[in-house]
Amino acid sequence: MKNSLKLMKGIVAVAVMSTASAAYADCGEVSITEMNWPSSQIITHVSKFLMEQGYGCTVELVPSATVTAVASLSENQEPDIVTELWLNSTGEAYAKLRDEGKVKQLADVFNPGGVEGWWIPSYLAEAHPELKTIQDILANPDLVGGRFNNCPVGWGCRIVNDNIITALGMRDKIEVFDHGSGETLATSIAAAYDDKQPWFGYYWAPTAVLGKYPMTKIEIGPIDVDIHKANGQADNDAPGVSDFPPAPVLTVATSDLSDREPDIAALMSNVSFDIEVLNSVLAWADENGASTEEAAVYFITNNSEIWSGWINDSAREKLAALIK
Repeated sequence: MKNSLKLMKGIVAVAVMSTASAAYADCGEVSITEMNWPSSQIITHVSKFLMEQGYGCTVELVPSATVTAVASLSENQEPDIVTELWLNSTGEAYAKLRDEGKVKQLADVFNPGGVEGWWIPSYLAEAHPELKTIQDILANPDLVGGRFNNCPVGWGCRIVNDNIITALGMRDKIEVFDHGSGETLATSIAAAYDDKQPWFGYYWAPTAVLGKYPMTKIEIGPIDVDIHKANGQADNDAPGVSDFPPAPVLTVATSDLSDREPDIAALMSNVSFDIEVLNSVLAWADENGASTEEAAVYFITNNSEIWSGWINDSAREKLAALIK
């Protein structure tokens, strides 16, 4: 761990010094979201590193979340790039922006896509094989600890979950605990696993959590794409019950960025992570107490065969001199 972090700090230091000599001749200013969860933050920091060191950009990180990012794109056409936009949680908002020509899809940032759902620990599923569906749980809420662990405010999944919860009348049958952050949601799973206690709630992949803690997905109901889209709207007057479809997860950019910085649009069109690779980076960061920036450098130093295929020849030459 110490040697890995020493190498990372050396790369970051060289990167900072070399930024001054880049003269920004190849690229201007680019803004990119830094969402409030680790996988997106790693993607953002990897992209930032490549843009700065390979293309000479000045990169601004914009703290954001799913709903916030879509609203900002709609109202201000900012930021330039949004990473890890979960399409299943944006309702019609993203489609409207796309159809209006305000944004362009650059890449499916995950291969094969994102996973969302409601889960219980696998040890609980093994102890109680009767718990397979949401109806099974609502008939036996004590077996899962009498609580559903919900998404934090500001996350797209919170809107979807709240609509499903309303459609099922869950608040009359089980406590719905609204987490204040992604960190507390993750910690609740870890705490349950430490003591082999019941747990029930929402989670997603790619994450270190689902890689580290085996979980079993609970069936919410048949997937209905129309119902799921409607459940992504906060003002849905008639919420319904639908499980989460496999999630398209995108990198999108403003149309202005695509016209202004075509090389950066081309780069971000290539940035795509296999779920297993990203899960392994997330797990490494979790096990070593590393920051998302350190995790990004860990990915860069250990996966040149992946990211070297994302960049153009000029950027590849610059980065080859930096990372030996």
